[in-house]
Parts: sequence; C-alpha cells; structure tokens
Amino acid sequence: MYGSGSGAAQGDRRRPPGAFGAGAARCYNVPMDLPPPDRAERIRRALLAAFPAAAVEVVDDSHRHAGHAGARPGGETHYSVRVVSPAFAGLNRVSRSRAAHAALEAEFGAGMHALSLRLLAPDEADAAPR
Repeated sequence: MYGSGSGAAQGDRRRPPGAFGAGAARCYNVPMDLPPPDRAERIRRALLAAFPAAAVEVVDDSHRHAGHAGARPGGETHYSVRVVSPAFAGLNRVSRSRAAHAALEAEFGAGMHALSLRLLAPDEADAAPR
C-alpha cells in the first residue's frame, strides 16, 4: 500500500508522489454545485472573449424598466454596457455595435431584451466623461 498515516491503514491505494512522471498534469477537485453565472457575468465573459484586451463594465438596469415591454419579474432583461477596447480604434459606431451584438447573440436569443452600449477605443475613453 502507498501512503502513510490513517489512510494507509485503511487500504489507501493512492499513487506515491511522482508516480505519473515529472510532466504529468495535476487534477484538482472543483465543486460542481456552483450556481451558473448570472446574465451580467455571461455578458461580461462573452465580451471579453470577443475583445480580449477590453475593460468591460456591465450593469443590470432591469429594475428601472419594471412594467415596460420586455421586462420580466426576475429581471435580467435590460443592461447598460461600457467596453473600452483597442479593437474599436478606427471603427465607426455601427461597426462597433455590430461586433458587440454578434458577441452577445446567444443572450438575445435567451431573453435579453434591451442593451445600452458605450463602445470606446482607449484614446476616446481617456477623453470621455464616465
């Protein structure tokens, strides 16, 4: 039997350190009962995947639209997003918006109703008020 201490006394069959070789990958236990990310976090992740060097801010404005078209009792329907990315340099507003909407297509298909976008290149963000 490998190991020492109480585990070995109970028939512990773990491999000794280095048994898989020097370059072997390590495994870690990750809890599988974590809640899925909320829509704001999914939006943030999708935008960072599309614009890796971006600074992304996402605000859920759903509470401000309660009772309006597209609003749902649970919220997660209306968002304000600010993205500062070098990818927007040289692009006009329409091209920037199309790129952001393409990155968030799945969220629109899953019930997101409204999105307010502020898409800036870094030099514009330095000059623009928040």
